[in-house]
Amino acid sequence: MQQHNLFDFFSEESSSGVAHKNKARKRRIISYLDQHEETTVAELAMALNLSPPKAASLINELIADGLLKDCGKIDSAVGRPASLYSLVADSCFFLGVDVKQYYVSIGLLDFKKNLVTANMRIPYQLENTSQSLDALIALIREFIRQAPVDQHNILSLCINLGGRVNTNNGNSYSFFHFNEEPLSSIVEKQLSIRTFLENDSRAMAYGEFHKGIVKNEKNVLFLNLDYGLGLGIMIDGKMYYGKSGFSGEIGHVPVFDNEIICHCGKKGCLETEASGRALIRLFKEKVSQGQTSSILAGPQGAEDIRLTDIIEAALNEDMLSIDLLAEIGEKIGRGIALLINIFNTEMVILGGTLISTGDYIYLPIRSAINKYSLSLVNSDTKLYLSQLGEKAGVIGGCLIARNKLLS
Repeated sequence: MQQHNLFDFFSEESSSGVAHKNKARKRRIISYLDQHEETTVAELAMALNLSPPKAASLINELIADGLLKDCGKIDSAVGRPASLYSLVADSCFFLGVDVKQYYVSIGLLDFKKNLVTANMRIPYQLENTSQSLDALIALIREFIRQAPVDQHNILSLCINLGGRVNTNNGNSYSFFHFNEEPLSSIVEKQLSIRTFLENDSRAMAYGEFHKGIVKNEKNVLFLNLDYGLGLGIMIDGKMYYGKSGFSGEIGHVPVFDNEIICHCGKKGCLETEASGRALIRLFKEKVSQGQTSSILAGPQGAEDIRLTDIIEAALNEDMLSIDLLAEIGEKIGRGIALLINIFNTEMVILGGTLISTGDYIYLPIRSAINKYSLSLVNSDTKLYLSQLGEKAGVIGGCLIARNKLLS
């Protein structure tokens, strides 16, 4: 399919009446193939309540558009062998851009939802400045330039950012909110690619829910354990956004009676004592009190410590780092126990940077959940580490870019 035809197919602006109805039917065919991989005309007609001639006609149009292909015949006990049809993987592509505090990860997904390529942990400094935004756009542009596909077939992208993001209007209220124009529109004009925004924790959850460890579960929580704490919520098989799209701010639940000012401006938030930022603060406090760590043998001073330094030290059996992870993990587990008592979910998934410490963070979280959650509720909830790991946000962003274009 030529580029302008692709844009016509994925746009609502160029059709009305019968054409609009047929476009909607074609999207239903694509959604059906997302679930079933391959189909015949008869199966599709029955599933979508279409006449066989109409189903065949729409399939032929999608083949002409380059989005579907004929995979050959299958044997049938009755009548003539039927043809199988599936999506064409390399007909179009979608980008996921996962923005963290000190790096960016970018991935490219094909039409059949396979991750074609990814560039993980590209050095980057996230700051709420126009220079930082320009640097981010430059990184995305360079990834597109080097991508092993025709860049004209990259139809949309999703940028994952921390903090308050309204995915419906394309606004980020925590980063790059410099004027009234939505951030998604600003990036779209710069890159000439349809652009969407999503909260980073929710994008990670979306990836894990659809391409990770979740199989048949319908009610699932995903915790993003990083510098802050984020939450993605699946209820009855669907992402829960809340009225304004700001659901999942578990890190800012006022759990503690302390005088620590959270980066949100309030005191007592869960994040102030149960997050990567809290871990770094505690590490600095312990060092100032005379405790030692293998990290101090490195070139940086205690003031320049990053979360990855503490994680690496723990994996190399640094006792201070291990002890602090246990302290943080216990408090995170208390917060998760609160969520389990409220939502009574089938599964809780732990993701984000901190899970790379394995049992050092997992075991104290598990212990605290057992201690603080109701036993009858807790017994129904399985606790897992993310299957996608650091690729959860990239894959989630790609899927969101794809699904929003098709919706």
